[in-house]
Amino acid sequence: MGDISLGSDGWTKVGKSAITVVAPIVAAALFWVGFLFLRGGAAHQSVIAIVAIIWGVGGVAFLFFSLDWIVHRLPLKVAKKVQPFIFVGPALIILTWFLLLPTLRSLYLSFFDAYSQNFVGLDNYIFAFTNPKMIESFSNNLLWLVFGTAGSVGFGLIIALLADRSKLEKGFKSIIFMPMAISFVGAGVIWRFVYAYKPAGEEQIGLLNAFVSLFNVEPQAWFTLQPWNNFFLIIILVWLQTGYAMVIISAALKGVPQTIIEAGRIDGASEFRIIRSIIIPYIKGTIITVSTTIVILTLKIFDIVFTMTGGEYGTEVIASMQYKQMFRFLHYGRGSAIAIVLVIAVIPVMWYNLHQFNKTEGF
Repeated sequence: MGDISLGSDGWTKVGKSAITVVAPIVAAALFWVGFLFLRGGAAHQSVIAIVAIIWGVGGVAFLFFSLDWIVHRLPLKVAKKVQPFIFVGPALIILTWFLLLPTLRSLYLSFFDAYSQNFVGLDNYIFAFTNPKMIESFSNNLLWLVFGTAGSVGFGLIIALLADRSKLEKGFKSIIFMPMAISFVGAGVIWRFVYAYKPAGEEQIGLLNAFVSLFNVEPQAWFTLQPWNNFFLIIILVWLQTGYAMVIISAALKGVPQTIIEAGRIDGASEFRIIRSIIIPYIKGTIITVSTTIVILTLKIFDIVFTMTGGEYGTEVIASMQYKQMFRFLHYGRGSAIAIVLVIAVIPVMWYNLHQFNKTEGF
């Protein structure tokens, strides 16, 4: 009989093959054990928090490096095709689990009644487009979309242009950007004090009513003044998002060639003409990107409205109606249908944004 023992090279190949198979299995096992430990929650909260950090960050790092190690040992042609999925794979899995599957489930539930038992066809969608409160929410979302986006982008552009010409640029930008650190709920709490109302004759704790009282104007319950109360809420969004628009647009302004601007000045163009004819066309792509991002935000606005008015006094929006139908009235069919309508409203804006990225070779 011949010698069937493996040489050192043979054992090395066997070892590498074994590691290639074992590494992902070990990574998956560690993830599962950590998940069971966190789901059980029997340990002290501080211990669970530490394990969650180590397990989450360390586990993802281990899984990535083990998969990357495996890919580098595949044939070159195969590795080039597989390697991109190592980077985008986790993101695709997360998007599928937390976005695609819930969306498909909501689409399925939108054709059933409140208890998801009886098929009702398009009844929930008919409700979404004919109910007076839903029509009110569509109208209000349109106000948010137009004035919220225009205000945020407009003020962001103006401040970016002015700050770019100031020696105190960093200080001004830091102040304007500061509201971005505040959550929408936190901003709602802050602005409740700005719009707070007390009857005439009492001390006004609301900043706005205290200000108008200086001019002998009657204090107002600003939340109840329809339709102006929607604009008072939109001001909060503008206050929050102007800093975001300013920072992105300011970065784009830094990329405008000074030679073009100087050429315009030599030709006798005014500063306004330079801004209108040179700067804005040059940064058009950035302005569109910022605008579409804020448009998506306004379409699914919820936190500010729910914190300030709860949708009362004619301030309902699509997301607040979806929340109420789903969690207050426990009508899962209508809530799911409204959620699908909101998704459909956002998709064209997302498609346009991706199309612009593709035109500028962003992909």
